[in-house]
Amino acid sequence: MARYVVKRLALALLTLFLLSIIIFFAGQILPGNPGRAILGPFAAQSAVRALDHQLGLDRPLVVQYWSWIWDALHGNLGTSYEYRAPVSSFLVPALGRSLKLAVVAFVIVVPLGILGGVVAALKRGKMIDRVITVTGLSLSTVPEFVSGIVLIVLLAIVTKVLPVTADAPPGSSFPTQLRYLILPAIPLVFILFGYIARMARAGTIEALDSDYARTAVLKGLPRRVVIWRHILRNSLLPTITVIATQTGYLIGGLVVVEDLFNYPGLGRLIFTAATDKDFPMLEAGVLVIGVVYLAATLIADIVYTVLNPRIRLGGSDQ
Repeated sequence: MARYVVKRLALALLTLFLLSIIIFFAGQILPGNPGRAILGPFAAQSAVRALDHQLGLDRPLVVQYWSWIWDALHGNLGTSYEYRAPVSSFLVPALGRSLKLAVVAFVIVVPLGILGGVVAALKRGKMIDRVITVTGLSLSTVPEFVSGIVLIVLLAIVTKVLPVTADAPPGSSFPTQLRYLILPAIPLVFILFGYIARMARAGTIEALDSDYARTAVLKGLPRRVVIWRHILRNSLLPTITVIATQTGYLIGGLVVVEDLFNYPGLGRLIFTAATDKDFPMLEAGVLVIGVVYLAATLIADIVYTVLNPRIRLGGSDQ
């Protein structure tokens, strides 16, 4: 098990290194000049060049990259061009707010998606199976800004059931904060429900058709016991991977939702940094998303091997 974890961790670190290269050099080819964006369109060119030199933007790109990644490894994510303050002072609170919204969406969609997939598999070919499958596929194709606008109109403006913004007043209690986060979490639930339910359905059907399930039925075990002890544990293994891969989406795909609901999270911070040509903020934000995604994937791999030792043993023989 330790060998398997070390192997996966090394692969994750290599992926993170390659991701850092892509993030940095992709940021450099974006149109616009940071010095010009900071000083404004009417600033003298000499002043722009002086600011670029002060920021170190006239150095070779390779030198800039190694300086950036070395500082990042030591916990220094740079200084924001826009705010002239450490990036971490903005990034950490924004990440905390995005994680809060992502947790709310996860708490809703994971049990709902698994339950929908399992019920659809147990009622395979019947009306409820078709309703769950079609509903999940339909919801996953609706963009967040479309479902978000519809939800704002219906639940916040017409019926006034939920607040229109996601940012609760300072000092609000936990129930109040949760009430503010429910509305922006629903578009994320719509997108993720179809994927999770579809994978849970496929895994459950495969488990139902397996030899061990038929053997358990022939031994006279009640259907409830067969489903709980033999079906669910094996059928939900692929779903764990899907849930982990959606973690990166929940953190990085919040740009539209956070901007729509005026929520100061990581997605909105990255969008603002890209608009203002604030490259240190942009690069650090995308790198944090990559770290969260890789960490979620690594945890999912470990959980998968704990529940299915055949994967671990197969990897050790190679």
